[in-house]
Amino acid sequence: MNRRFLPVAVATTVSTALLLTGCSSGGGDDDASDKIKGAGGDKDASASASAPSQPDGSKRPEIKLPKSFQVQFDGWTSSDPKLQAVMDDGGQQLLSSYAAIIASDPEAQPMAFYNTGEALFTGKKWISGFVDKDLTLVGKTRAYKPQARISQDGSGTLFYCVDESKASTQNRKTKKVTKTPADKAQALYRTKLAKSKGIWQTTSSTTTQGGCQ
Repeated sequence: MNRRFLPVAVATTVSTALLLTGCSSGGGDDDASDKIKGAGGDKDASASASAPSQPDGSKRPEIKLPKSFQVQFDGWTSSDPKLQAVMDDGGQQLLSSYAAIIASDPEAQPMAFYNTGEALFTGKKWISGFVDKDLTLVGKTRAYKPQARISQDGSGTLFYCVDESKASTQNRKTKKVTKTPADKAQALYRTKLAKSKGIWQTTSSTTTQGGCQ
């Protein structure tokens, strides 16, 4: 399992930056602003993030991000409502990961809501890497070029890119900021999802560093 890289080199050194997401092709215009709440495109969105309301009435948890860290979703729209649902919950899964890091809480409720199985186990371990180093996130990331698919067996796949060139880790005590190295700022994400009670939960996630360049 190739779970997302630790915050840029938390895995290899005491600090560096974050490195999170993944890429694909298709799924929308790079310049189109996404409607996922909490993404941080406007001045209010970064403070609070509630998942979009769903036709099935499923209640999504609120995800809050501070103004010091924003996530911009570009092109996260689809004319197919089924694929849009995959992208919506996949986007919320990404936000839940960021929020858990900032809250220093691997057990944050949205993590368990949008992840299951291997993805939940490895996600908690990944977030614990930030907690152990006493790191939080600052700056801005951009998630773009999403591509969602639903297989004949009913499972979902979501590919997308994340650019973290404007994001950094910050030590909570010393306030030292470490920028994401340019050669590690983009990654290709491949996630698998399964639908449970109207929610598309991520079951596994792999990344390819530099896969979106």
